[in-house]
Amino acid sequence: MAAKDKHGSSHSKKRGQISGTPRDGERPTPKKDKQDRSQSKKRKQISSTPREGERTTPKKQKFSPSKPGQPPSKGAKKTFNFSKSDKSSNFPEKKEPLSKREGRLLAKELAEARKKKRKRHYTLEQELASLWEKMRRRNISKEERSTLITKALQKMKGKIPEIASSHVSSRVLQTCVKYCSQSERDDVYEELRPHFLTMACNTYSVHLVKKMLDNASKKQLEAFISSLHGHVASLLRHMVGSVVIEQAYQLGNAPQKQRLLLELYSTELQLFKDLVSTKESRLIDLISKLGLQKASVIRHMTSLVQPILEKGIVDHSIIHRSLVEYFSIADKSSATDVIQQLSGPLLVRMIHTKDGVKVGILCVKHGSAKERKKIIKGMKGHIGKIAQDQCGTMVLICILSVVDDTKLITKIIVRELQNMLKELVLDKNGRRPLLQLLHPNCHRYFSPDELASLNLSIPSLCTKVNGENSDFETQAKSIEVGDTGENGSENVSEVAVADPSDNINHEENLQAVDGGKKDPFIRRLELLVDSGLAESLILTCIENAGELIRSNFGKEVIYEVATGGAGGVLWSTLADRLNALHEAIASLAALPKSDESEEEHVLENFHSSRTIRKLVMDCSTFASTLWKIALEGKCELWAQGHSCKVVCAFLESSDTVVRDLAKSELQPLIDGGSFKVPDTKLAES
Repeated sequence: MAAKDKHGSSHSKKRGQISGTPRDGERPTPKKDKQDRSQSKKRKQISSTPREGERTTPKKQKFSPSKPGQPPSKGAKKTFNFSKSDKSSNFPEKKEPLSKREGRLLAKELAEARKKKRKRHYTLEQELASLWEKMRRRNISKEERSTLITKALQKMKGKIPEIASSHVSSRVLQTCVKYCSQSERDDVYEELRPHFLTMACNTYSVHLVKKMLDNASKKQLEAFISSLHGHVASLLRHMVGSVVIEQAYQLGNAPQKQRLLLELYSTELQLFKDLVSTKESRLIDLISKLGLQKASVIRHMTSLVQPILEKGIVDHSIIHRSLVEYFSIADKSSATDVIQQLSGPLLVRMIHTKDGVKVGILCVKHGSAKERKKIIKGMKGHIGKIAQDQCGTMVLICILSVVDDTKLITKIIVRELQNMLKELVLDKNGRRPLLQLLHPNCHRYFSPDELASLNLSIPSLCTKVNGENSDFETQAKSIEVGDTGENGSENVSEVAVADPSDNINHEENLQAVDGGKKDPFIRRLELLVDSGLAESLILTCIENAGELIRSNFGKEVIYEVATGGAGGVLWSTLADRLNALHEAIASLAALPKSDESEEEHVLENFHSSRTIRKLVMDCSTFASTLWKIALEGKCELWAQGHSCKVVCAFLESSDTVVRDLAKSELQPLIDGGSFKVPDTKLAES
């Protein structure tokens, strides 16, 4: 009994010391856990087999309670020897790897199976895609395309709202709506009509809604705009839904546009449909007629405008129009907040529409120096496109006329203009910033509406910063000046009344209505002459004198440059360059007539002959140069056709020196009857 105790107890004791001794900081485990752990270790030892090629070192048995020839004791470890036949029977053989092609086919099959489970109409979409590839070809006949479209619409009938949100089916439906018959289009419209608002917020189906609007009849468009009532504000705040509102606004007539706009002004107008049928187009008139509270309207529009600007949804013309109306009633703090949000690259995306230009001009005129700097820096890299845009060029003109930081303008705007002078001079809109610097606010180059837009202002920000009482009847011009109404008449806004409490000293945030404090002539001199723009412009005119003077748009720039600009701004420092330009034009006029030449002679071309005539009458220096180089002794040759207008201009000039140059040579031609001069002009001479 003692030997057994000695043998057994000592063995269990040692095992306990090996496996059950807790580590440093480890909590000791109970007895049952020790037994479970020892059993799991045994199972691991049995299941683990040595890898191929790996050397196995058998562990030394710590305890050998049984002698050779005797059965192992209860606590002894069992050993298992696996032969090759046992391994092959217990472990399955490895499969051969698939080739790349087989792997791709298998992956494709699995993907197809997943799509079929996930998409309800997957098989239908595949069939429609194959039809679409045929119907969208350009070289297909109308009859064949019509057959394919009819087949596709029959397959989709009753399922159009469900599959319209798919990127494949949406494209198929757009093609069908574009080329199908009117009856088929009406059927699609009726099926989609209850789902338009839901589809307007989907990334893919929104394109189908736009296509439906493009091809909708007047009755369908009216029904669609009516269905938008009460949802205009919420859709405008949606990145995708705002596109549908803009599409409806662009396609609608004046009353329909007005109905969409009025929902943005007040909660009452959004809830009650009868109030929307008013004829007043301006928000100020609407407030007075319906008796709306101005403060309530401002709060409602602020809650609408702020999320739109935060999300950057500023590309749509309906938003531009609502911002113009908002500025007309906004108080000082609200208007300043909107200007701060728009200052920067955000404004560049707005100045492609008429109302967007008004917003841009108001931000430039009433923004602080810091905000103006952000606006100009936001235009960096886009100056050429902005200058050539019909609307955007007016914002550039406003910056050149208002901003006092000429160094910043020279660095960002003038440098980009210098790199593309020839292209700008020959462009209808691109020449306007140059003409504004050469001859500011000239009625020959700017329409009355365009000049009126440069005088826009925000009534609440027109208070003088020096504390004097400002009279809006004399100082503030309404935002709506020059805006043409629906009936063709020009809207003139009511006079705004200044609130004495608004007269606070904000030097940074408030600017005078006229813009900067710098003298306009000094600003022009710095932007045109000191920046080097004028010299580059003169050199461009000299190098391309023939092309510019014959063109419809370039002739005006070369005329202003040759005369030295308004007020003679170029003569003080660039007189030599201007004389070189005069000689270049006169040299073209001195070329002999030639029937073989492809280009018309400058004295016989319609545009160039009239430009040279104006230069003769307005610039005596050019007139004397032209006479000496091109016309002296050759007047009889140029006494007929368009060129006779140039010769006649010498007698019409207000300068006696110019008249005396030509009188001695022209008088014999007049007496001989070969050169006819109108009686009034002859009497004046």
